Amino acid sequence: MSHYSFEFPYIFLLIGLFWLCSKKCPAKTLAIYLPYIHLLISKKRVKSRWLDIFKWIGIVSLITALASPVKVESIYTTKQDGRDIMLIIDSSQSMKDRNFDENNLTKDKFSAVKEVVSNFIKNRINDRIGIINFSSSAFIASPLTFDKEYLEYILSKQRVGIVGSRTAIYDALIQALYLLENSKAKSKIAILLTDGADNMSETKYEEVLNIVKRSKIKLYIIGIGTYDDLDVPKLKELAKDGRGKFFLATNSSALKVIYKDIEKSETTKIKDKSYKKYSYYFYFPLIFAIVFLLLYIYFKSVKGVAK
Repeated sequence: MSHYSFEFPYIFLLIGLFWLCSKKCPAKTLAIYLPYIHLLISKKRVKSRWLDIFKWIGIVSLITALASPVKVESIYTTKQDGRDIMLIIDSSQSMKDRNFDENNLTKDKFSAVKEVVSNFIKNRINDRIGIINFSSSAFIASPLTFDKEYLEYILSKQRVGIVGSRTAIYDALIQALYLLENSKAKSKIAILLTDGADNMSETKYEEVLNIVKRSKIKLYIIGIGTYDDLDVPKLKELAKDGRGKFFLATNSSALKVIYKDIEKSETTKIKDKSYKKYSYYFYFPLIFAIVFLLLYIYFKSVKGVAK
């Protein structure tokens, strides 16, 4: 947004002073009587009119230059402090179970999870997101990236049992925490989703718990299915020591609500800054003033034109 104004608008009061002076303070010159002056008077008046035009254009332009015409542009900048988020997704054999999506009972849990996670990724516009897939072991499906199309593509290629059929929750969590620890982002989040209890990790529960406690990474854990399928006490303790929260989703609708809750609680901070840019244009009226005042002097002095 921009507008034009004058830095010193009160300078325009000088126009009135000049006008008043031209009426009340005429220049005093020697008068010489010339016979037959009436024959030349009309021609002199025409030339005098042009002199007045040159003089007043020069004066007004000079005063306009002194008033300092300026263009003021208001510039707004928005700084958004995004987060680094690692999505840790269970792809063990039990994720093939059906009846999780109440709208499509033939859909397996993993497909339902991918749909919800896909929407979560699309909504995190200013965040870097990475994906870890785990079952018998864990692997980095995608490093942290802003490229949402790439993430969507990688997510679509994930399959149940791609790295085995069992569940290595703690190994996957350690890998995610390691990646986030090396990140320079101010806010770091890990979101772990699983439908079972750990039965394959080389990392012990006590080890991962100590690392979570020492870490500054916020940890959310989502269990899907029923309490009987999950080691809820351990998952709750991990989430608590990770300054996050444990959720239980018994169906896909509940899972959507959980991801929405995480979105709301982890909103991106937006800082607005504004400043003004000034562009000065005094040189345009100054050039006009110089040109017309020089014309005035030229025609008055060199050509001998007088009032």
